[in-house]
Amino acid sequence: MSEDFFKTYVEEHMSIIMHLCRAYARDHETLKDLVQEVTLQLWRSHQSFEGNSQLSTWVYRVTLNVCLSHSKRLKRKVETVPIEWKTDAIDEADPEMEQIEKLYQGIRKLPEAERAIILLYLEDKSYKEMSEILGITVSNVGVKVNRLKEKLKSIING
Repeated sequence: MSEDFFKTYVEEHMSIIMHLCRAYARDHETLKDLVQEVTLQLWRSHQSFEGNSQLSTWVYRVTLNVCLSHSKRLKRKVETVPIEWKTDAIDEADPEMEQIEKLYQGIRKLPEAERAIILLYLEDKSYKEMSEILGITVSNVGVKVNRLKEKLKSIING
């Protein structure tokens, strides 16, 4: 994979990387750090990509691994004061953006493994792709997605 191809590919999949990282980041700085770490890990491992799966599946796996590792590191630290944040891109008067923010707040309340599943679902990944990325069976993906949709609805609606 050439350097130009790598750069182009990462830029094409940046929205996927941003969506996944956003669900694991508590603030804008952490989001930027996670995206940078994902990009670095993609660069470090791109030579070992064997082509056994789609490149997008590989991007998902690397991104999820970085986010889950970050989350595990956070658990080891003592959290002092949680801070709610809003990005400059969110217009508080826009009802659609408010709903999106509520969705992400609900997603952040899910355990890491469940977050990964619901994010893949929201990215319109097929159950087959999700099973490849997560390493579980297709039928297990279906069961988990249905349960998570109900759980997320319950979290968001109180």
